[in-house]
Amino acid sequence: MLYNKYGDIMRLRNVKNKQQIMDNSSYLVKNPESYRGIWKEYFHNAHPIHIEIGTGKGNFIIQMAMKYPDINFIGIEKYDSVIARALEKMPEGLSNLCMVRMDALHITQVFHHEIETIYLNFSDPWSKCRQAKRRLTSNVFLEQYESIFSNDAHIIQKTDNQGLFEYSLCSLSQYGYQFLELSLDLHHSMVEENVMTEYEEKFSRKGQAIFYVVSTKKLSNQRKKD
Repeated sequence: MLYNKYGDIMRLRNVKNKQQIMDNSSYLVKNPESYRGIWKEYFHNAHPIHIEIGTGKGNFIIQMAMKYPDINFIGIEKYDSVIARALEKMPEGLSNLCMVRMDALHITQVFHHEIETIYLNFSDPWSKCRQAKRRLTSNVFLEQYESIFSNDAHIIQKTDNQGLFEYSLCSLSQYGYQFLELSLDLHHSMVEENVMTEYEEKFSRKGQAIFYVVSTKKLSNQRKKD
């Protein structure tokens, strides 16, 4: 997440040795396009693949990979300085985790019918109306996601921004998604086994409400027709 509580973009703190960190990290996939449709070959298994778009400093994706060794996790981040900080945190020996430096607008160039779940954690709200198409739950992105899911679409979103959450519920619903779980205050709900991001931990300590939704859309019947 790279915005303040008003939805304004925050200035990125530059990491001077970011290129060196990225070049030397075994977790960063340098040629992700070459694995399009065959990511199981990268991981050397056929386990489900989950991706986090906008992985930030990596706390969530690292904890998920440690907690669920039978799921492969890919963190996607477009800012060099941010992904460098995440790579610095990576522990040794996590064979079910990797990172990709890319803009999510190009996600179909990297994945094809092989992703089980997408996580959208504290995404940039792009609060101005003219910026709506940049939101990760806009039709621009929802259309692309459909071609990367292995079976039915499955998106899990967490945010502290009420405006983005309301927009996402409308956008997802209009695009044919159904809501399996929904909470207006995640940390005071019945949702179990929640893995927190670094920002979520800060917000939780302050007592700030976290909005949460698990959404799904049937794609199998649609693909049979195609």
